[in-house]
Amino acid sequence: CKTLCDTGFVTAFEVSEKRKNIFKISTGSKRLDKLLGGGLESMAITEAFGEFRTGKTQLSHSLCVLTQLPGANGYSGGKVIYIDTENTFRPDRLRAIADRFNLDHTAMLDNVLYARAYTSEHQLELLDFAAAKCHEEPGI
Repeated sequence: CKTLCDTGFVTAFEVSEKRKNIFKISTGSKRLDKLLGGGLESMAITEAFGEFRTGKTQLSHSLCVLTQLPGANGYSGGKVIYIDTENTFRPDRLRAIADRFNLDHTAMLDNVLYARAYTSEHQLELLDFAAAKCHEEPGI
């Protein structure tokens, strides 16, 4: 397995063990959570796409705050990496959502790592950075 494992392959057992640490994060909508099988998976990259004015940005802003809330099985809240491809990110919207949960604005904003992607190639570079950041810093 040494040669295969060096190329990114892992055993099914390793995947099984890693998946034991995954949990669901609520989107803030019971109906959407139900459609997603309980919410979004932790430790994953989630891409939102769709027609103009369908709630993608609102969902993204909400998740920036909701992922920081304590949850089931001892989850104490985490950090978010937000890669913006349409220049729609607005920290003030995060503050308004945080107010609903009595979160400190400064602490909440410090837990959101933001980057603007200008091209699809730049977006891939940012995703590589995000993957490395998740590996080196717990809670992302």
